[in-house]
Amino acid sequence: MLPKEAIAKFDEFLAQSGLAFNAVVIGGAALGLLGVVTRQTRDCDILHPKLPDNIILAAKEFAALMRKNGEPLEDDWLNNGPYPVGDLLPEGWLDRLQEIFKGKAIVLSTLGRSDLLLTKLFGFCDRATDLGDCLALAPTKDELKAALPWLKKQDAHPGWPAHVEESLRDLARRLGYGL
Repeated sequence: MLPKEAIAKFDEFLAQSGLAFNAVVIGGAALGLLGVVTRQTRDCDILHPKLPDNIILAAKEFAALMRKNGEPLEDDWLNNGPYPVGDLLPEGWLDRLQEIFKGKAIVLSTLGRSDLLLTKLFGFCDRATDLGDCLALAPTKDELKAALPWLKKQDAHPGWPAHVEESLRDLARRLGYGL
């Protein structure tokens, strides 16, 4: 799904259904809505709040409608997969939100830059799948250094801190500077 198109269509769907939804989105969908990336994403990760049952049901109905129209969209395209991340983020993250979509029925925000960057850097260190997004966010050398202490604390494996340092050094090299 292309986040901007899918969210705009879902907004219309919710408005016609008489439903409304406010949430915090992260991941590739957030980057797409921000215009940082233009790639497709499989889903829309909702960090906060827990999705209410009526919105989950509406998202499934919307996905079925999209599939009928030839657009592949899984039933769980709108999900709370990253919900636990809210407990890990630096204190005050809710105060640093930025609005990224406002429609008839949907208002979406995302994390402030530093917090969003932390989630993408963690994904890069943890799964190595977020390299493209990290490059698109183009963190500064200072942002990488500021993220390092938080990232090092996100896994108890004894080799994790060294892995994080090497991952950020690699990213820094790709961005054209050392760390």
